Amino acid sequence: MKRQIFQLGLITTLVFTLFGCQRSPSGSTAAGVNSQAPDFSLQDLDGKGVTLSQFKGKVVILDFWATWCPPCRREIPHFVDLYKKYQDKGLVVVGVALDDEGAKVVKPFVEEYKINYPLALGGPQAPGGPEAQHAYGGIQGIPTTFIIDKTGKIVDTFVGSREADVFEKKIQPLL
Repeated sequence: MKRQIFQLGLITTLVFTLFGCQRSPSGSTAAGVNSQAPDFSLQDLDGKGVTLSQFKGKVVILDFWATWCPPCRREIPHFVDLYKKYQDKGLVVVGVALDDEGAKVVKPFVEEYKINYPLALGGPQAPGGPEAQHAYGGIQGIPTTFIIDKTGKIVDTFVGSREADVFEKKIQPLL
């Protein structure tokens, strides 16, 4: 059932991408643009804690995604490159994997895609996963990506995949 909900979200994301929807509809997220980004408490692939607050003072690209999501797979190499290019200037990319199977499917994916940035497990069975999704508006489609400035304020939100230059243009003035 949960996978069907995510698949419905994927179809919605594809429709948004095909028709050029740049942002989620106004008011559709609990954590909206110009609001303080909610903190969360999740676990990484090794069971260690990951919180948004640990990245205070950094520009954050917070990406909710899943291994089975084609638009997510398309975006991840962009995030790998952006993190490599800008991490020394204060950027951190945080991926929140929403897979039902958790680390079992995410770990091999990380190796295959050479993901170099912090990841957290945020799926329905992950400790804190449902709460984190709820805090960010329920995550109706994936990928859903939030740009967060150094003060912890949400600057922009994207539902559906985007090219690297879209994110680069958003983060450069914030660094």
